[in-house]
Amino acid sequence: MRVLLCPDKFAGTLAAPEVAAAVAEGWRAVAAGDELLIRPLADGGPGFVAVLADALGGRRIPVPTVDPLGRPATGEILLTDDGTAYLESAQACGLHLLSAAERDPKATTSYGLGTLVTAAVEHGARTVVVGLGGSGTNDGGAGLLTALGATPLDDAGRALPYGGAALAAVATLDGAPRLRGATLVAATDVDSPLLGLHGASNVYGPQKGATRADVLLLDAALERWAAVLERDLPGCPPGLGALPGGGAAGGLGAAILALGGRCESGIDLVTRAIGLDAALDATDLVITGEGSFDHQSLRGKVVAGVAGAARDRGVPCVVLAGRVSTGRREAASAGVTETYSLVEHFGGEERGGVEAAMSRPAEGLRALGARLAGQWSR
Repeated sequence: MRVLLCPDKFAGTLAAPEVAAAVAEGWRAVAAGDELLIRPLADGGPGFVAVLADALGGRRIPVPTVDPLGRPATGEILLTDDGTAYLESAQACGLHLLSAAERDPKATTSYGLGTLVTAAVEHGARTVVVGLGGSGTNDGGAGLLTALGATPLDDAGRALPYGGAALAAVATLDGAPRLRGATLVAATDVDSPLLGLHGASNVYGPQKGATRADVLLLDAALERWAAVLERDLPGCPPGLGALPGGGAAGGLGAAILALGGRCESGIDLVTRAIGLDAALDATDLVITGEGSFDHQSLRGKVVAGVAGAARDRGVPCVVLAGRVSTGRREAASAGVTETYSLVEHFGGEERGGVEAAMSRPAEGLRALGARLAGQWSR
């Protein structure tokens, strides 16, 4: 039997390659003769670089940077032979880098991402693809631009403090971004604009620790920031605050658009790189998954894309997740044949299944892989 393993990450526990490896180990323990094709996925968020490195090769170069509060952190860039660099904003701006008490998008900065972009340019990249997702910032890329050499100033000519709230006082930009002609690409499947009810602050700010008052402050600050970018950055597109994708990663999408870059679908970019279509054409069963399979999973996320592609080919698709809260009928309409939950595997919520799913995910995935092999392998 030919089995395609193409999961996303299980956020907070395992990266996508680790998920695939655990399921494969369990499957092989029962059906060693089957052909397993392992193609981990990512949509631009955490794990983006690792997945592309497996698919494309190239050099993975560690880069010292800082986290959203300016503390030392380590990121990396993937530099391929065609002069393209891939990096992920979450390595410097990720919400996972902050404790619950530290989450405050009024103060967090994207400066560390600018350090990664600068490193990519200094290594000769002509195109820099930035995976956007999982951010703990809402500064519209002000920190990114500062690290690139364009510093936001107030009316008195003073450099602004870091964080989204400080942009309420932005008056101008000092300096110009040092990109040496490199083109920026935002890899994201978020189509939210920078501003408004569906923008970065309103939709994602509360997830990053923003109160309702914070959301209003941040949205107003980003509106002022967008006006400054349109005026002071040559090539910045008009109507920046309303452009699709501008709200990705706390407004980093808008900053990349303002720098003359473009937005691309992160999952489409990854699936092309790993040859997912060809793999789907040659498989008998697809196994995908993510940390939480819920109503949002069926609206543009990795799992929905995989299940839909499998359905179009008449191939069964099994979803493994830490927790499953999607109804069977809704999942089936999206192309999902079966779903399995680590929480249920470990006895359900009443018997400590949540804690076990978080602390022993690889163990659970190996067991589910063996179970599936027993059910599906010829």
